[in-house]
Amino acid sequence: MMKRRSLATPYGRDMPSSTTKDEEVEWEMRPGGMLVQKRVDKSSDVVPAPNLRLRIAFGALRYEISASSQSTFGELKKVLTAETGLQPGDQRLIFRGKERENGEYLDMCGVKDRSKVMLIEDPGSIERRANQMRRNAKIQTAHRAISDVCMEVDKLEEQVTAIEKSISNGVKVAEVQITTLIEMLMRLAIKLDNVSAEGDASAQKSLQSKRVQKCVETLDVMKISNANVKPVVVTTNWETFDPPLTTAKWEFFD
Repeated sequence: MMKRRSLATPYGRDMPSSTTKDEEVEWEMRPGGMLVQKRVDKSSDVVPAPNLRLRIAFGALRYEISASSQSTFGELKKVLTAETGLQPGDQRLIFRGKERENGEYLDMCGVKDRSKVMLIEDPGSIERRANQMRRNAKIQTAHRAISDVCMEVDKLEEQVTAIEKSISNGVKVAEVQITTLIEMLMRLAIKLDNVSAEGDASAQKSLQSKRVQKCVETLDVMKISNANVKPVVVTTNWETFDPPLTTAKWEFFD
């Protein structure tokens, strides 16, 4: 009778000397001296994780998203950003009545094909967006107010230029015209002061304030120059003509 040969391991145990081709096992020695079964790389045989079609409910909106079953809820949020416009940090995902953390895997939480996931916006995000909308509305209001003042300054600036040209040509201007322009410009300066502006609007506000100040300073100088302008007296010499001498001839009738 033939006996099956056996190989002794470092621990004194016998190992089968022969196996079938499908059951061949390779052994390797670990650094600690332990003999273990050698791990075989079977990555080529790994079946890819299936894709799931998920139904996302976001208020009255509905989305259908495709995601790997081994994806995390954090990765799902990144996909939803492209659909909803919400940043991942502003999203909350609810599945089976529980909010899911970013590191939780879909398959481990029981998510299957056609599963429904509820998306809600983080309350803090809603408040931040509301604050941003109020801030944008405030900026737009400031821009409109400054734009209106700018158009009025343009008109008054033209009148200042016309008066300055007249005085430089020696033509005296009624002082009330200069005084009225200064009052109108001062009202615009007060209007600008009441505009609450920031950022680019603040720079525009500062620019218009400088324009108003320059016009007022110019008019103050013109008031002095206008006072020194002597009015031009125009005298008219009338030329007299003697009437022509005429003799009338009368015709008599019988």
